[in-house]
Amino acid sequence: MEGVSGIIWSRGCSENVMSELEIKIYYEDTDCGGVVYHANYLRYCERGRTEYFADRGVSIRDYIKEGISFVVSRAEVLYFAPARYGDILVVQSEIEKMKKVTLVFDQTIRRKGESTLLARAKIRLGCINGEGRPSAIPKSVAEVCGFG
Repeated sequence: MEGVSGIIWSRGCSENVMSELEIKIYYEDTDCGGVVYHANYLRYCERGRTEYFADRGVSIRDYIKEGISFVVSRAEVLYFAPARYGDILVVQSEIEKMKKVTLVFDQTIRRKGESTLLARAKIRLGCINGEGRPSAIPKSVAEVCGFG
């Protein structure tokens, strides 16, 4: 999968590169065959991105109060193997690219303790202001995410 080209900031310090989030699969996450419903992977990725920012001290709630939001403008998910009822999944999230107004997350989902890739997502987010217009990603966000 090819992401968005044209990086405006280059990756900085490596300690800010990746976040991990564990998710337990409940009956409500699955279809009648006990397999995780495909759309739920997008929910897990959303949680992973939220935790990625929280791990770096970025309060999405505070930015929303200031009229800055991040919205999904593109989502690509490749599915390789099913997750099932009772599994513990690990969602790994990192920002692959960042431009002035957009950023691309690369997210992977595996079973805890296993290397088999279950799903991989490339999610492009756009930064918008309170009127829904494109807005520059705050420099403070870029810096704590390793870009800047």
